[in-house]
Amino acid sequence: MEEKVTIQKMPVSSPEAQQLMGELSAKLTELTGCSGASGFDFRDMENPRALFAVAQLEGRPVGCGALREVSDNTAEVKRVYACQSGHGIGSRILKYLEAEARRLSYTRLILETRKANQKAVQFYLRCGYQPCENYGRYRGLEDAICFSKRLPPLSGSGKARYD
Repeated sequence: MEEKVTIQKMPVSSPEAQQLMGELSAKLTELTGCSGASGFDFRDMENPRALFAVAQLEGRPVGCGALREVSDNTAEVKRVYACQSGHGIGSRILKYLEAEARRLSYTRLILETRKANQKAVQFYLRCGYQPCENYGRYRGLEDAICFSKRLPPLSGSGKARYD
């Protein structure tokens, strides 16, 4: 029986968001020596073209991700995390973010992860992201790897599937 995962926008200040970002920061610190928290500004989520999303499984928070506006056509994917691997939660979160980005009229997504986080690097490659030149605060950081992806326009109904 397939597990029912729901994904919805949620305030970044919500207990679920705070719990998941705390777990993500701890895992990243263990893996890379950096929590990644300094690269995420909560105020960015106040922009009407930004969002924070939480994935829940049977009412339990199991993953998260965010979009931050960079320019009229580009958004940055931030804080993607799934507390259980092998359940497709990370892929569902990313598909949700991509669908929301298209709905918000973005045509390109960018993101950064650390080279040491090979699980994330391989995940983004599998999801169609291509390595690109390091941008913004990641320029000149040898341990960072940046990715980008062009988004297809929304088709007919404007609804997208992410499961």
